[in-house]
Amino acid sequence: PANSAKIGVADKLFTRVGASDNLAGGESTFLVEMNEAANILNNATNRSLILLDEIGRGTATFDGLSLAWAITEFLHNTEGVLARTLFATHYHELTDLESLLERVENHHVEVKEFGDKIVFLRSIAKGSVDKSYGIHVAQMAGLPKSVIHRATEILNHHIQQSMEKGGTSTPPEPSNQITLFQEQELKLRKKLNELDVNSMTPLEALKTLDEIKKEHGL
Repeated sequence: PANSAKIGVADKLFTRVGASDNLAGGESTFLVEMNEAANILNNATNRSLILLDEIGRGTATFDGLSLAWAITEFLHNTEGVLARTLFATHYHELTDLESLLERVENHHVEVKEFGDKIVFLRSIAKGSVDKSYGIHVAQMAGLPKSVIHRATEILNHHIQQSMEKGGTSTPPEPSNQITLFQEQELKLRKKLNELDVNSMTPLEALKTLDEIKKEHGL
């Protein structure tokens, strides 16, 4: 745990942690993750505190990376959100966002290496790291030596391939073009924000809601 922290007052605390499915509801681990992420993105404000852990891990690597990147941009750039966020991730590519987004800062958990062994120091330092320790953790967990050896071979192969191809590239800038659905959503948001629900009777509120539904084809 931290020795101390200055957080300030938050109107809402959102968390997206853990990895479990919802068997009763017929929801996969990834769907549960996306449902929770959607709730955060649709309800967070600039006074909220958000804790995100490994967004995108429940799907294919590039899908997950793309979603994690876009979610970070949304939280950083969207007017009315701009929420304080702690985002833990294993996607090294996301560390590039520090140079692209003004308020993003990279931090990492410090590790001490002793030959082929590691010790987690349980302290946080500024900056990013260019390597991960998944295979080391697997070794600590007791996976067979043959599996660890083979995993190391495969990892080195992929690293070599990545170096030969020039590494990863930065995604394109987000498009400023507003789609038809986005335009409709903006109009609906504007209409709802203009309503003074405190001065409306229940009957007036129902009538107004019906008019909005018809106007927007809902």
